[in-house]
Amino acid sequence: MEFNENRSARPFIGFVLIWRAFKQWRHRQQTRRILRAMSDEQLRDVGLTRYDA
Repeated sequence: MEFNENRSARPFIGFVLIWRAFKQWRHRQQTRRILRAMSDEQLRDVGLTRYDA
């Protein structure tokens, strides 16, 4: 067998998927924190209401 035939195609895909999910969660939390800190006028400027945030 040659080297390419004997090795797995994606050995660390599980770790990569977990890392991506963690990064998405962290980014979502950061965005929510920023939106909660904004005033009603600032939210209205970006087209959101307090209920949306």
